[in-house]
Amino acid sequence: MLQVQDFKSVVDKYRIVFFDAFGVLKSYNGLLPGIEKTFAYLADQGKEYYIVTNDASRSPKQLAESYHKMGLYAIDQDRIVSSGMLAKEYLDLKVNEGIVAYLGTQNSAHYIDSSGLHTLPVSAINQQNMHNVSALVLLDDEGYNWFDDLNKTVNILRKKTIPAIVANTDNIYPLSGSNEVSIAIGGIATMIESIVGKRFLRFGKPDSQIFMFAYDLIRERMSVSKREILMVGDTLHTDIIGGNKFGLDTVLVLSGNTLPDDAETRIRSTGILPTYVCESAVV
Repeated sequence: MLQVQDFKSVVDKYRIVFFDAFGVLKSYNGLLPGIEKTFAYLADQGKEYYIVTNDASRSPKQLAESYHKMGLYAIDQDRIVSSGMLAKEYLDLKVNEGIVAYLGTQNSAHYIDSSGLHTLPVSAINQQNMHNVSALVLLDDEGYNWFDDLNKTVNILRKKTIPAIVANTDNIYPLSGSNEVSIAIGGIATMIESIVGKRFLRFGKPDSQIFMFAYDLIRERMSVSKREILMVGDTLHTDIIGGNKFGLDTVLVLSGNTLPDDAETRIRSTGILPTYVCESAVV
């Protein structure tokens, strides 16, 4: 029998909390009801927190503003660690010239634009400029024509030996008000990988690099061990296994991708064991 614990009693054991975003703090209906109480409680207890997200659809500033518009002011851009930030770091270090083509919205292109590189959407790549493409970044599942631009992406990668970077590794995301899901850019990347027979570079949960990025940010300001950090997420294959592999205690919340009715079955079938299970991240 799955033991569901009270979130407040769990969070009291830790100094720092890493939160996933979608399915934990918010859904398509807006903020999770009562989640603002959690951040008020963390502030009252002097606990630190970061949003560790695979959302590369907008910059940290835009992501923070989206919370402010919903009435949650406790999250500012300095508390957001996005997989897009890691993709930007890679480009800064490894790609010095040429065109970086991308799949995604103009907002998602913030990460590569801020690297000072010449960026173009895949739709703008043609026979005249294809020889200048030095990298391809998969940022978001919106902002392009799935038929034309996915086919063009496949053909760019067949013709060019260039790094392909996946800034959001999520395969799916939950739709509001139902048990249905939609395909995320990580799922699109997996499909294209299988077609072109190449391995892409992935940034984001469950990869340990995003947890190390957040961990390093904290350690610039304070001395802390992994035992003092709690990772809170709604997805076993990203949040929970990623936190586990990095050496963090983890909480699976049943407010997003993992539903109460099938949580126990999923945990048993995957072998991915959270340290705790809670109904939600609301105290």
